[in-house]
Amino acid sequence: QVQLVESGGGLVQPGGSLRLSCAASGSIFHIYSMGWYRQAPGNQRELVAQITTGGSPNYADSVKGRFTISRDNAKNTGYLQMNSLKPEDTAVYYCHADIVSKIGSIRRDTYWGQGTQVTVPS
Repeated sequence: QVQLVESGGGLVQPGGSLRLSCAASGSIFHIYSMGWYRQAPGNQRELVAQITTGGSPNYADSVKGRFTISRDNAKNTGYLQMNSLKPEDTAVYYCHADIVSKIGSIRRDTYWGQGTQVTVPS
């Protein structure tokens, strides 16, 4: 089985920083895009940032200049460095990845992590 496990969430004061990690494990052949989404109470889940295998990033306008997405392909791990955090960044952050694995047969699927809470009080 393939799993995504996030870590690094928590409570941080406005203007502070957090670094989220997303470790993929299992019978992984290749990871295409990796991304971070977030969902605040009462809101739809939204894309925060995404990165291709080659390292090309894409960001939501609301986080450009403050967040940085990266990945370590050797470790099958993605990261989201969040700086200058604001109360409106408060949400559950989910890791997402497009993965080719071999579970019986070779297949390509998308996976979600369990989510990690980020809280920035106003």
